Amino acid sequence: MLRIHNSLTRDKQDFVPIRPGEIRMYVCGMTVYDFCHVGHARVMVVFDVVVRWLRSQGYRVTYVRNITDIDDKIIRRAAENGEPIDALTGRFIDAMNDDAAALGVVRPDHEPRATDSIPAMLDLIGRLIENGLAYRAPNGDVYYSVRDFPGYGKLSGKSLEDLRAGERVDVDPNKRDALDFVLWKSAKPDEPQWASPWGPGRPGWHIECSAMSETLLGSHFDIHGGGQDLQFPHHENEIAQSEGAHRHPFVNYWMHNGFVRVDDEKMSKSLGNFFTVREVLAKYDAEVVRYFILRAHYRSPLNYSDQHLDDARAGLTRLYTALKNVPPVAVTIDWDEPVAARFRAAMNDDFNTPEACAVLFDLVGEVNRDRVPERAGLLKALAALLGLLGREPGAFLQAATGADGLGEDDIAARIAARAAAKKARDFADADRIRDELLALGIMLEDTAAGTTWRRR
Repeated sequence: MLRIHNSLTRDKQDFVPIRPGEIRMYVCGMTVYDFCHVGHARVMVVFDVVVRWLRSQGYRVTYVRNITDIDDKIIRRAAENGEPIDALTGRFIDAMNDDAAALGVVRPDHEPRATDSIPAMLDLIGRLIENGLAYRAPNGDVYYSVRDFPGYGKLSGKSLEDLRAGERVDVDPNKRDALDFVLWKSAKPDEPQWASPWGPGRPGWHIECSAMSETLLGSHFDIHGGGQDLQFPHHENEIAQSEGAHRHPFVNYWMHNGFVRVDDEKMSKSLGNFFTVREVLAKYDAEVVRYFILRAHYRSPLNYSDQHLDDARAGLTRLYTALKNVPPVAVTIDWDEPVAARFRAAMNDDFNTPEACAVLFDLVGEVNRDRVPERAGLLKALAALLGLLGREPGAFLQAATGADGLGEDDIAARIAARAAAKKARDFADADRIRDELLALGIMLEDTAAGTTWRRR
């Protein structure tokens, strides 16, 4: 049975959909004012794999990932650039879609934009006011009254007392309480604005996801996902808004992927330590980047470095080399077969992609040893569920390893590294180096006098 780590309960739970055989899932998407970085790529790839796996197991999945196309950062960036907001956001939506496609990410079923969802947000804010959970402040803003929602803090584990202790001294005088957050911002000069019952203005950030998810999935759905940084306050506030408006549970299972880290710090635009997807893809094959992301469990930190990407490239090279040497035949996965059963058990254990990848490498050893095309076919079929090994092996190996530039000094260095690995009895690494060279057209021959090589 599928088990998912639920951030709300802080443990793994058996997954039971609200409607048998059907799953409704919402993931917080990008704020489109700049190019996507590797942290954004992780969100896209992680939940792409979640959807792929759920569908492979027979579920009918409706997948929604929103686009935030109006907020303070977008307004500020458009002003700095001297361009219209819709030109800025349109350009970066196109860039986001290009990056996602390069990484093998399937488009969600719905990609609602905040600016197209204003009526739904106004309706939700109106219900919160009627329920005594929101109020219009003297400056025209509309705020959510946090202390009037009894369950506030249940997702993040933060109590109102803890939040009160961490308050800043310079409290907004328009708020009744420092913890209250904005639902509707009154109009300011030279900013986009929409009509509302409380005067012209624009929505706050948190209200958009509550409104868009309700419109497309209903007011109670199965899975809500996003990056760990959104757990508080964004997702906490979504719960307060949606449950405060409807008086019933909002989401059954909350999933949060871990941070991408650089030098032990979270990768983020605010810290200036980020690498855009485009910068990384200029140096590494996109499938290598996807595999690099999936080698770590989605809830674990992911440490970004060239060394880790080089390791990922070597691992993916080994997988493709097995398919190049033993051309696969198409197979239908038999989930009772031991290798497939292990793969399925890994994925059903909170989408454990590192363990699933380990199963693929065990299967590579079998393919290399027994050279059975049906087993190579199983390797290809299982990897496809992770969005891997979908290309012609020779094309990948040429693109990922740059065979044309392999010189004699590089070949000699790899042979020396293989010899050192064999001396250390690290035969797996020795085999990996041999397979990489073979994929590049370099054949090794071990003799009593040492190892020689020739181009195939």
